[in-house]
Amino acid sequence: MGILLAFAPFIVFAVLDRYLGSTGALIAGAVVSGALIARSWMKPGHPIRILEIGTFILMLLLAIYTATAANALSVIGVRLWADTGLLLIVLISMAVRRPFTMEYAREHVSAEYWNSPRFVKINYILTAGWAVAFAAMVVAEIAILFIPGLPTSIGIGAVAAAILGGFAFTDWYPKYVKRGG
Repeated sequence: MGILLAFAPFIVFAVLDRYLGSTGALIAGAVVSGALIARSWMKPGHPIRILEIGTFILMLLLAIYTATAANALSVIGVRLWADTGLLLIVLISMAVRRPFTMEYAREHVSAEYWNSPRFVKINYILTAGWAVAFAAMVVAEIAILFIPGLPTSIGIGAVAAAILGGFAFTDWYPKYVKRGG
């Protein structure tokens, strides 16, 4: 549930974008992200996660940009920037040796395993899986923007498949490893 909750700001943005416009939806996403940070901060022993901080900064910067830019971005353009930012957050988490999935996995694994090579490797692989999913989303959105005549439904379907694939892989891979895979 924790990792699903981490994507709540993006879900809020995607749902509200049609009703509030990009700036309003980004502000709503930033508020949700800020609430997740506050929730973590108020729980003793509950760390503020890299994905929460990165999402808050990303949503806030995109909201400021869309509110002040002379040239408005399309809905897909804003989603492209949001998903590119999300991909960068995931890649940075790996680069700084804190794969973002590790922060969620620790909620379900005893502390004695947190530094084990197996636990760390599993989380690098899970985070890489999410990076692939987000990269697929970015490619789909670029295709929607730059391939004339491409039905938007194909790009949206690819984005949905990427997200569902990320969740399915996150559910499947640890079980696979546990069975000896």
